[in-house]
Amino acid sequence: MSKFLALDTTGSYLTVIAANGDAVRTVFEENCAMQHSVRLMPAVEEALSAVGLAPEECDFFCAVTGPGSFTGIRIGIAAAKGLAAAAGKPTLGRTSLQVLAYNARGKALAAVPAGRGNYYVCGFEGDKSVSFPPACVGEEELGLLAQTYPVYAHAPLPLPYTQADPAEGLLAAVRAAEEGDFGSLTAFYLRRSQAEEERLRRGGGA
Repeated sequence: MSKFLALDTTGSYLTVIAANGDAVRTVFEENCAMQHSVRLMPAVEEALSAVGLAPEECDFFCAVTGPGSFTGIRIGIAAAKGLAAAAGKPTLGRTSLQVLAYNARGKALAAVPAGRGNYYVCGFEGDKSVSFPPACVGEEELGLLAQTYPVYAHAPLPLPYTQADPAEGLLAAVRAAEEGDFGSLTAFYLRRSQAEEERLRRGGGA
């Protein structure tokens, strides 16, 4: 399946990739925080038009499912689900951790800032199999993991890392998908949102 649309709204950036065989158009906006809902569909139209592809001609639709911005995750998944439902086509989910890992040729620790000194991480072998399961860790554990893995990230970290390209990683992650990877799109959260944590504190329980 070589015709697809892939979306990533999980970070401060926006990535939209349309592929029509060998023709690929990437729309990448570095600073799109709080603007995903406004910029996403114009970027989709731009990318599809550039490769001469209509939504109904796509073989599938992909969204990055997280972890990352809780609102951004929902925006991307909703858009991909809506397009897929309208076209009667399948969906593919890729995580933001996979997107980072596909920037590496060998082992990699994908790291995404989670706020309050925490980080979403996942360790990958060179074949992109998971060797350290996805987790939310503090700065100390991040430093320990960095002794075992080369670290890849898009946003700044408090230790040395390789700057990842979200668009390049997404394209590689999508093209590496296998038949069993297609299915329903579900948000991938590794912790509760700040709003949920506040509600739990006020309510005094889980």
